[in-house]
Amino acid sequence: MQIKAFSAKTGLSSDTLRYYEKEGLLMPERDSNGYRCYGNRDAEWVGFILRLKEMGVPLAQIKEYARLRHMGDATIPQRYEILLAHRENLIRKQQELAEHQAFLAQKLAIYRSAMQKSADDI
Repeated sequence: MQIKAFSAKTGLSSDTLRYYEKEGLLMPERDSNGYRCYGNRDAEWVGFILRLKEMGVPLAQIKEYARLRHMGDATIPQRYEILLAHRENLIRKQQELAEHQAFLAQKLAIYRSAMQKSADDI
């Protein structure tokens, strides 16, 4: 499919798709007229890129991952290490969020108790 249809399928603008190509994140095939031809595999890859972005993976590391992916299966160990490092980062962030939630729960309990006491005094 050409860029307009691919843009509609992925929800990304044509400009974003061209930017991804310029940055080496996407490498679509070209037809005999030089038009970009995207396939389902490209759509899956874009979904993966978007997921990496949502996880907070820096663009430089996404580019490195894309470069390694383009080099083929010989780079699977390096790609594994990149993803492993980001999984560990997510686990750390989850732990930090759990600590923040616990802190807020304590603070809310204090306020709830204070509000109840004020209501009882009326």
